[in-house]
Amino acid sequence: MGDMDHHIEDHDRGLAFDLATLGRRRLLTLMGGVGLAALAGCGTDHTGHTAAASSTTTTTTTARSQAAAAAAADCGAETPQETGGPYPADGTNGPNVLTESGIVRSDIRSSFGSSTTTAKGVPLTVELSIVDFAKSCAAMPGAAIYLWHCDINGSYSMYAKELTNENYLRGVQEADAQGKVKFTSIFPAAYSGRWPHIHFEIYPSLAEATKAGDPLKTTQLALPKDICTTVYGTEGYSQSVRNLAQTSLERDNVFSDGYETQLAAVTGDVSNGYAATLTVRV
Repeated sequence: MGDMDHHIEDHDRGLAFDLATLGRRRLLTLMGGVGLAALAGCGTDHTGHTAAASSTTTTTTTARSQAAAAAAADCGAETPQETGGPYPADGTNGPNVLTESGIVRSDIRSSFGSSTTTAKGVPLTVELSIVDFAKSCAAMPGAAIYLWHCDINGSYSMYAKELTNENYLRGVQEADAQGKVKFTSIFPAAYSGRWPHIHFEIYPSLAEATKAGDPLKTTQLALPKDICTTVYGTEGYSQSVRNLAQTSLERDNVFSDGYETQLAAVTGDVSNGYAATLTVRV
């Protein structure tokens, strides 16, 4: 999916549960009990094998299949692959921030290196839970996430003319034992042609991320309309009011084909800041 063209120097164009409550162990216990009862009441067939043996095997296989189905149903849909846009700064289009000392950090509000400029805006923390879709959404400890987004003006550091010496709102974190990462940032603007969003890439390890290796997935997070409307009513976000009104999740050229797995849950308020959470199924 591609992003819509606009001000190339300043803007990105880049574009269930009920069944799972009967877990595998309980299913095997219940079904195994049925098999044992059948075994006790059966004799031997003409081959000399216990008549209940095949029934027990079938029962166990069925139980395992049902348990797997329950886990898959609870896991949900895989997070889709999306464009990283023209301003990733991962070495695929111009600058590469991933190999720079200082990129591994949780607070991405300020630039590091030769500049210490801090991006202005309403505080936002972003917590991602990284899970393995192929393994019934088991947590992925040790995975690394590179996250980036635009500033209060809709511009991207390292690319916009006035921000070529800045690298704020970009950072890498390693997932903890529960597969979680948290970034401290600011609420991104809405710019012409795109719904408010945050980019991120998922790597198999921190070492792979910081050498700008091959990501497992590149995707985007969408922010809820009601929260955006509130934030954009605050100082500094005035241009975002107009831009938000001119698009929608349903018309956005990244999210229009379905955004259910990408829409973050956001809590908080303007005074204390907001927290966005999302489970990412890799």
